[in-house]
Amino acid sequence: MSSRKRGMQKMPKAQPIKSIESVASGAFSPLSRRRVLLGLGGSSALIGLSGCGGLSLTGDTELPPENAVGQAVLLAPLTGPRASLGQIMLAAASLGGNATGPGAEVEVVDAGDSPETAVAAAQKAMDGGAKMFLGPLFSGQSRAVAEAVGRGTPVVSLSNDSSIAGDNLFVFGITPQQSAKSILGFAATRGKRNVVTVVPPGPFGALSAQAAQSVAAATGGTAPAAIVASSAAGLIDKIRAANGGALPDAVYLPVVGGPFEEQAAAIKGVGIQLLGSEQWASITPYRIDALQDGWFAAPDPVRFEAFATAFTAFSETEAGVLGGLAFDAVEMARILGRIGQQNRKGLLREAGFDGVVGPYRFQKDGQCARGLAILSVTTGANNLIGSTGA
Repeated sequence: MSSRKRGMQKMPKAQPIKSIESVASGAFSPLSRRRVLLGLGGSSALIGLSGCGGLSLTGDTELPPENAVGQAVLLAPLTGPRASLGQIMLAAASLGGNATGPGAEVEVVDAGDSPETAVAAAQKAMDGGAKMFLGPLFSGQSRAVAEAVGRGTPVVSLSNDSSIAGDNLFVFGITPQQSAKSILGFAATRGKRNVVTVVPPGPFGALSAQAAQSVAAATGGTAPAAIVASSAAGLIDKIRAANGGALPDAVYLPVVGGPFEEQAAAIKGVGIQLLGSEQWASITPYRIDALQDGWFAAPDPVRFEAFATAFTAFSETEAGVLGGLAFDAVEMARILGRIGQQNRKGLLREAGFDGVVGPYRFQKDGQCARGLAILSVTTGANNLIGSTGA
């Protein structure tokens, strides 16, 4: 594959380990829904339904009818200390002038900042006829809502906590398993099969380490026990000890924050290939010397760029990965509503979907298989060197 250089869109900083865990500010530009979606072309979730009654945008200038068929609700934290995230979700749902109030194909409802407020919002929406929920964003709220609405109503959480998936609760956030599968699978094709994972203390680090272990086993690689370290002190000696006294082919640093940059500098200093997760996309890695020549998994910047540009023109704010996930979830729900499949069967369609964050496919256990791009960090840009399918 020929390589392409793209500076990544600026992403919001990596969110706390426990989850990804007014209206959007700025004047909305007069972009029509038709212009936005046609501008996205093959990136839209609509492409995944190309065989269903002509709903594909690929090579087609006609959009589906505007009359609402489905009744989905996006539960977003529009109030409370994390309302800025809810505003990104609202702007994504509104992109191109889509209605988001009562009676809309996808209504945006305030989930507040607690499980109780989210459940109250969901129950009110159920009374109004909601068939599918998108969100909440946080894992505790998502579990509570899924239990409250019952197994017959799908809940597509935007959390990245894969441990909550099951029954009617589907996890749509980019999870540690998805990042590990993409980057470690790619590294194996480049001869980097012996990989040591380094994570900070905490639940997200533990999930990332567990994901790396399971992926390595599935790809035929070797992954010694992960190193849990809160600093860079003695890190190279720990890596050697974990790997039987020798340096590994690569070191996976999936969690951004804390000692991340110091640890990356120590690893680069001894010439080991650095590997990273989707979290690297939140920090503009090409501006960090220690990450030069590192490889990481992320949404494809080529496919994501059109969405990010439209989002910024529409809301005068930056979308980040959360905006892309919210947009993909909303478009998926709209199309499933128009074909009468806002249910578990619709989510589990074998062909999956194709969105601005990449291709994805829901699984029966509530997990989401997701394709990501592989980027190499170079001077002033991130170089697209590969991709993985869902």
